[in-house]
Amino acid sequence: MTRRAMGLEIMLVMAMATAAGAQTVGREAQMVQAVLAAPEDRRPGAMVLGFENGAIVPLRQGTNDLVCLADNPATPGFSVACYHRDLEPFMARGRELTAQGVTEDKVRDQTRYDEIKAGTLPMSREPRMLYVMTGKSIDAAGNVDGAYTRWVVYVPFATGEMLGLATRPAGPGVPWLMDPGTGGAHIMISPPRP
Repeated sequence: MTRRAMGLEIMLVMAMATAAGAQTVGREAQMVQAVLAAPEDRRPGAMVLGFENGAIVPLRQGTNDLVCLADNPATPGFSVACYHRDLEPFMARGRELTAQGVTEDKVRDQTRYDEIKAGTLPMSREPRMLYVMTGKSIDAAGNVDGAYTRWVVYVPFATGEMLGLATRPAGPGVPWLMDPGTGGAHIMISPPRP
């Protein structure tokens, strides 16, 4: 699907939701928006999770290895993420901890890292990809104001020495290893912001 066609589809779905008096983003619009973080050729086959009445629900079953999470309408700004399906237990556990009131990133992450180490939270030992797109908002044509995409490669238990990577940011666009040696070790690739 071309960017123009996707924009027209988002605009149509949002117009239909507005005409119906909807207070939240409809299922179709969520599906179109959720995959924006993914590589274009992977979007049609991605599983999509979205929001209904404040709960995360499956909106579309996938045919490839990606899971995409729609923007949470209860949170300011725009944020969607797509990741390898093997990361779903890790991501679902993070959402569960947040729902339980664990909102501090360090606490939530450390809880999951401890569970991975203990073997109670499954985590692939193979590298797995996460794509994240954020922005201030999205308009009816599908344009994300301030769109910013970053990439994360999960490499559980990797260290800087193993990979030959720095363990602190060295500048925009320079890959580095975050949380080295943990079950959630990951390579951050954050390009310069526009």
